[in-house]
Amino acid sequence: MIDSGELKKGIIIELEGKLYQVIDYQHIKMGRGSAQVRLKLRDIRSGHNVERSFQASEKFARARLDYHTMQYLYSDGDLHYFMDAESFEQMPLTTNQLGDALKYIKDGMSLEVLSHKGEVVGVEMPITVELRVIETGPGFKGDTATAGNKPAKLETGITIQVPLFINTGDVVKVDTRTGDYLERVS
Repeated sequence: MIDSGELKKGIIIELEGKLYQVIDYQHIKMGRGSAQVRLKLRDIRSGHNVERSFQASEKFARARLDYHTMQYLYSDGDLHYFMDAESFEQMPLTTNQLGDALKYIKDGMSLEVLSHKGEVVGVEMPITVELRVIETGPGFKGDTATAGNKPAKLETGITIQVPLFINTGDVVKVDTRTGDYLERVS
């Protein structure tokens, strides 16, 4: 059991026999009432999101998960194939099971695949990934209203904001929790 104060983004909990991943977490202190916790949760199996409020004193059952290191191989429509690093067995995961992690996965990447009671429920991403910029416009100083950022399309297909000095072909480090640019690698 974990306290509401120990909840954070990405934790998987068990509620009413279902597995939920915490997407967002807010601690709310009412004027006269007791504090509450407002959670935005994603149902692991069905993929839909729900919002629930709980008393701050409530405890939650943390889901017991097994971790297996697997390598991403390729995608075929809605299925994304991974290979077990030890047994070389291939296993498909759906787009629903991968969720936001799909934005940062590239060929050959090793990830921790999570399973609960023998059923695969998702993957655990590293905190940062290094991705190549495949398309970005030129950056002219003083040409933007923002703090010197421009959009850049990365090799996985997502677009993030990067500083003006980043060029096509550069490799950048991206935070997988927020999708923010961290630094240029090369």
